[in-house]
Amino acid sequence: MKHFLESFCLLGAFLHVCTQHTVPASEFQLEGDYLIGGLFHIHDDTGSVYHERPELDAFTKSNYQYFRFLWLILFSVEQVNNSTNLLPNVSLGYDIFDHCSDTQNFPGVLKLISANGSIQPWSDKQSVLSKVIAVVGPFTSTQSLTVAPLLMVNLVPMVNYATSTSVFSNKAKYPSFLRTLPSNLNMIDVIVRILQKFNWRWVAFLNSDDDYGNDGLNLFTQRIKDTEICLPYSKGLSDSTNYTQTFKQMEAKQINVIIVFALENNVEPLIESAMLLNVTNKVWIAGDAWALNKKLPKMKGIKNIGTVLGVAEPVVTIPGFSDFLHSSKAQLHCKYAEQDTFCNQKCNCSCMNPEDIFAADPSYSFAIYSAIYAIAHALHNTLRCGADKCDSNITVYPYIVLAELRKSNFTLVNNSIQFDDNGNLKQGSYSVVFWNNSGDAQEIGFYQFNSEVHFFVDDSKIEWHTNGEVPTSLCSPECPAGYIKKRNGIYECCFDCEICANGTYVNITESPYTCLKCKDIEWSEEGSTSCNLRAVEYISATDIVATLVFVAACAFVGMTLAMSVLFSVNYNTPVVRSAGGPMCFLILGCLSLSNLSVFFHFGKPTVPLCTLRYLPFLLFYTICLACFVVRSFQIVCIFKIAAKIPKLHSWWVKYNGQWLVIVVAFVIQAIFLVIGYSCKPPSPYNETSWYPDKIILSCDISLQASTASVILLLSICTLCFIFSYMGKNLPKNYNEAKAITFCLLLLILTWIIFATECMLYRGKYIQLLSALAVLSSLYSFLFWYFLPKCFIILFQPHKNTQQYFQGLIQNYTKTISQ
Repeated sequence: MKHFLESFCLLGAFLHVCTQHTVPASEFQLEGDYLIGGLFHIHDDTGSVYHERPELDAFTKSNYQYFRFLWLILFSVEQVNNSTNLLPNVSLGYDIFDHCSDTQNFPGVLKLISANGSIQPWSDKQSVLSKVIAVVGPFTSTQSLTVAPLLMVNLVPMVNYATSTSVFSNKAKYPSFLRTLPSNLNMIDVIVRILQKFNWRWVAFLNSDDDYGNDGLNLFTQRIKDTEICLPYSKGLSDSTNYTQTFKQMEAKQINVIIVFALENNVEPLIESAMLLNVTNKVWIAGDAWALNKKLPKMKGIKNIGTVLGVAEPVVTIPGFSDFLHSSKAQLHCKYAEQDTFCNQKCNCSCMNPEDIFAADPSYSFAIYSAIYAIAHALHNTLRCGADKCDSNITVYPYIVLAELRKSNFTLVNNSIQFDDNGNLKQGSYSVVFWNNSGDAQEIGFYQFNSEVHFFVDDSKIEWHTNGEVPTSLCSPECPAGYIKKRNGIYECCFDCEICANGTYVNITESPYTCLKCKDIEWSEEGSTSCNLRAVEYISATDIVATLVFVAACAFVGMTLAMSVLFSVNYNTPVVRSAGGPMCFLILGCLSLSNLSVFFHFGKPTVPLCTLRYLPFLLFYTICLACFVVRSFQIVCIFKIAAKIPKLHSWWVKYNGQWLVIVVAFVIQAIFLVIGYSCKPPSPYNETSWYPDKIILSCDISLQASTASVILLLSICTLCFIFSYMGKNLPKNYNEAKAITFCLLLLILTWIIFATECMLYRGKYIQLLSALAVLSSLYSFLFWYFLPKCFIILFQPHKNTQQYFQGLIQNYTKTISQ
């Protein structure tokens, strides 16, 4: 809005000045059927002077590059007029103004959009038309922003060759703006790719304190948001910049890479100050405005500042331009050097040497050339030109030419010229250059954009100031492999390094700031960048230790079977009857059934295997202990309780109390197991916490689900131990209580040892220890309760008689009575 208001505030005063002059022919004008307006930066404004009213200044300080622009438009128009294929029988002219100020060159702009000395915005009168069908220029972004509102009103095509500010891509505000060079968006993308290629993450951004530079800074800030590049310092450059302070601030932050996105009039004092202040060992990245500068690379001491890389438009050799500069026709233009012309149509070129003009900075040259040809092609299509003539009856309006410009599609010097919906080039390229020791900008890479981007830099051609090694610019050095970054401060580039613990790893492509946890089936050492598969371990059913346990279990079954046969043969003998009689067979049978649990301790865990690992043992071992409780109680009852509590003994005998107790214990345990295993059945479990590099396959048996069953078993065991201990002084051959007590002590010791092992060890052999604990529980009763009775039956038959047992009882009775 500021630029728009500036335009119209000065409209009246400048229009009056413009209409007071007669315009003779000069290098700024060429008559033709249709005119192209030109706003070119021929001179530099010497400074800002305050005026009470608008007036024109005298501009000096010529630049060979700017005169190159002038000769290019003259050459391009002449080439179009001489063409047999483009605009046949139609002459193209131009009206050029030296637009060297942001705000003080309105007379030229107003003259371009006026017809017969008047301007009628949005007029419906189509009879009075300006011959200017399009405008090329002006040079800087600020100048373009000032001029554009005047041209947008009537959709006069504004084809720009140097303004790359991204704001002009907004077609709602600048509908008739097009440009023949890439926008700042592409330029910033190239710069960021250069930074990423050389891993420069700690950079400074110096920009012109104007629309061009500020746009570049904003685009750069947005572009690096999702990258690892940090911008700790930025500065807008102007005539009042304190370069000493600027370089001190950058040095304090230890910045080694400086991006300079500025115009030449800001860059030259910056680089001169750097040499004067002895700023060394830096990498400078130049924008396209000064990457091909002819003066700076040849200055004495320029190599001391470091390495200069740049992004520039590719140098395109324009055929015939050199011959045009050296022709007598071009030389004749200088005869008007001292002739007064309209406002700012004064060359003051003093017959400049064509060699100097041709050797000037070629930046924007092809953009001017292609701008003229784009307008010519659009006019050619507007007039519906054929091979030898055009339709002269067609009235040409600027908005019609604009419509044809948007549809441009032609090739010029092997370069395709097309515009997208935003008025930008659909395809284009940049050259990446390096200022070599010869003072030349040597091409070392390229950036091409079309439907996709191609970027390449040959860094072997760069002569680094660090003796061949790529310079670094980092706030913090890279972390070693296996370390993550912990931010230290407000910038992501500043960080501390922290090693990843066991079981975690860092993937820098995914997140360099987080230690990622390995999967359950994986493991990693401290400081890892990837995870390894864990070794899966379990004891298979074919393992040697499993085979040995199976043999022991089978031997147990064989021994119980043999003892059952032996007891059945000697069923009516005192030893068998004292051991429990028919209850012996129940105990031996339940011990054999408990033995089934051993066979489910080996092999890869499954739900059925885990379920049967302890179920038979808990159920049938409960019956065994219940039998021993009953047996212990009966022994104590006969010798100690019967005489004292005869009613209890008679009730026990009358109602078969021993079998009632066994059945009740069995039923209660069965109910507990069904409920517990139904609520949370045992399932396979991968033990991963004990060994970082292994997975131990085991069974997850819920303590909560098994608590009731275990408590019942412990309660029966406690009762059994109490009753058996009470009968420790009974007659020798009737003293099964002692054997039961010893067996119970072995049982308790076995499971205490196993529980301790479980707390200290969780390897694959825990399954073996569990199976051995079960076998130990079974063998303890077999060896210390049943085997001594088998020994008496087989090897001491004299003790297996009624008389022997009665003698023991009589001796016990005498001892008690005494």
